[in-house]
This record gives sequence, structure tokens and C-alpha cells, in this order.
Amino acid sequence: MKILIIEDEKALSDSITTYLKGQDYICEVAKDFNTALEKTALFDYDCILLDLTLPGGNGLTLLKELKANNKTDGVLIISAKNSLDDKVTALTLGADDYLSKPFHLSELNARIGAIIRRKQFAGSNILKFNSINIDTTCKTAEVNKKNLELTKKEFELLLYFIINKKKVISKNAIAEHLWGDDMEGSLDFIYTHIKNLRKKLMEADNIDYIKSIYGMGYKFTDQ
Repeated sequence: MKILIIEDEKALSDSITTYLKGQDYICEVAKDFNTALEKTALFDYDCILLDLTLPGGNGLTLLKELKANNKTDGVLIISAKNSLDDKVTALTLGADDYLSKPFHLSELNARIGAIIRRKQFAGSNILKFNSINIDTTCKTAEVNKKNLELTKKEFELLLYFIINKKKVISKNAIAEHLWGDDMEGSLDFIYTHIKNLRKKLMEADNIDYIKSIYGMGYKFTDQ
């Protein structure tokens, strides 16, 4: 799961990043309006943490841009502005939640999880596809009710595939989603993770869910 932290206060941004990485999120940071605008235009995020007061622009303007461009990323406003008018305006414009500063990082984490569950898993912790069950809270996967032993990246890859089932996903999109700003060098490592995940799924279910689409990427499907 990938999070974009749009926050110009470095100490707070660093604190959030450290905490969320400890919760196994991939984190990217934008410290000003223009950087945030560029990142949200180029990439998709599971949840965006958006401060309202930014160097170079206003967070509400960025929120309007997201909705005007039909972006479906979850948006959690984090702001020192605690007035009812600000909250109503942000939620009316399409924010999914509003958290006033200061806040506890554990509460921030809980609200992020709630947004992701609502937007991607229909409010449930369990994601199902055929005989595959994924528990997003415990970070476990089962096939035919038997535990599937996966590495951290294999689990994230399987989750990403099922969220985007039956869609063609490029290698670049997979790498960017799983590694974010830490992605470096060749994309060859993706082949290794996909090969290992495919083998484990085949052994568990005898179905090759991961289809290679020549020149385009991969599709996760049972057909």
C-alpha cells in the first residue's frame, strides 16, 4: 500500500513517514504544492495525507484538482485548522476524512486503514478472488483455506494484482507501487517476484492467474 504525505513541516513529515513505514506502507513525500500536484498527476496512491496550508498553494485547490481529474485516491486531510467550516468544505469537496493537528500516529494509522478498506475492500478486512482469501489486517493469504507462505513483497504483489484484477498492469506501475521513490535500476527484480508468486499459486491451486501480456505487462485473471 502506497501513501503520499503532503506536508511541509519536516519534523512531522519525517515522523509520519517513519511510523507508516513501520506499518509496512510505502511512503512518498511532497513538501510543497507544485511537487504534490506533479506526483498526484503522475501516480496513484492508496491514500493521500493532505495538509491544507502548503508553500505555493492551498490544499483545497489540490483536492479540487484531484476530483476534477477523476482521481480515486483516498484523501485524509491533516490540518492545524480545526474550524467546522474547514472540515465541512474539505469533506464537501471530496475528502474522505479530516484529522486535526496535533494527533496520535496510531489514530492516523487507523484512519488510513479505514479509508483504504472503504474504498478498495468494500469496508472489509478480507479480500477474495476465487479460492484466494487475503486478510489485509493480519497480512496473510490463503488458497483453498490453506495458508500461502509469501514474502512481504509477494504478499503486496498479490494484493495489488487482486485489487486490479482483470486489468493490464505495466511493469513500471508494479515497481512504482511496490517500491515508490526507493525504486532504482533495472526492473528485472519484478520478474523474480512474479515468478515466485506464480509458482506458489500454481502449487496451491493449479491455476495460472498471472498472465503475461506481450509488450504491455501482466493481467491477474482466472480466464
